[in-house]
Amino acid sequence: MPGKLSYPDLDTARDLLDRAGDGYAVVVGDAMLDRYVSGLVDRISPEAPVPVVRVTEERLALGGAANVAAGIRALGVSCRLIATTGDDGSGHALRAVLGQAGIPEDDLVVTPDRPTTEKTRVLARHQQMLRVDRESGSVLDAQTVESVIERAEAALESAGVLVLQDYDKGVLGEGVARRLLDAAARHGIPTIVDPKLRHFFEFRGAHVFKPNLRELAAAMGVEPTAIETTDLTPIMTRLGVANLLLTLGEDGMLMLGEDVEGVVRVPAVAREVYDVTGAGDTVLAVMAAALLGDGSLPEGARLATIAAGIEVSRLGAVPVTRDELLTEIEEHS
Repeated sequence: MPGKLSYPDLDTARDLLDRAGDGYAVVVGDAMLDRYVSGLVDRISPEAPVPVVRVTEERLALGGAANVAAGIRALGVSCRLIATTGDDGSGHALRAVLGQAGIPEDDLVVTPDRPTTEKTRVLARHQQMLRVDRESGSVLDAQTVESVIERAEAALESAGVLVLQDYDKGVLGEGVARRLLDAAARHGIPTIVDPKLRHFFEFRGAHVFKPNLRELAAAMGVEPTAIETTDLTPIMTRLGVANLLLTLGEDGMLMLGEDVEGVVRVPAVAREVYDVTGAGDTVLAVMAAALLGDGSLPEGARLATIAAGIEVSRLGAVPVTRDELLTEIEEHS
């Protein structure tokens, strides 16, 4: 178990974010629309033994790769999002929320035969009672794949970092990830990958590979408890990535690789966990900003775990802003 987190120097963190603000990031992956339906429960349905939710509020938020992009933008960094969306009401709503977050919608590829991925969470007294997913498991057609790659490659010509966020909804399949990792390598751009199990071993050459403990254990075919007592060097070789950033939930993070001396543990921030939705996206966003700001991986990981601590203390995926992050650091200086 790691000890207490050592907060970074406020001026150093501010300077890093200032430098990051001079560049821009490219995020490619599965964009989603998150819908939160909140209400009151005071009776059981006469039709079935289930609670009746009397809706009092409904709000929309960005999910998946769109939430990563929003998190980067909230840190004061310009960002382009390359993703797909259906030609439906959810797609139009997704575009509107992106606009509110300051993210251009120009790079969204419309797929009329596939719906926009949408997750609806039903809550009562701030507790999630049910989640309803609308999505397609079909692969992208060849024309859509080429459109995604073309837009991403054009964006990479002047980008400072590439983030690949895989939620296994199709965007990073069909060789897209491989093409973009190769393109980033040609431009000398660092890459950050958040994988899912299906494509876990398709990100060779990534600069930072960020699975969580459960995902890495599943890919390796071992129990999660065995990972931290295992020599991770052979796993790194098999993955073919430069650095591994392993998120451990309430136990913080673990990292090793070319840019890290030995194995570095970063403790989590000790605070009450309200909702873990969006925590992984927040880590990606802060790490992208750290790389843009020429920060080291340990520096980025410390900032990321502080931001994740803020994120899990509130309901739903709400991007952590630059001011919130710096204020948190100032209060603990």
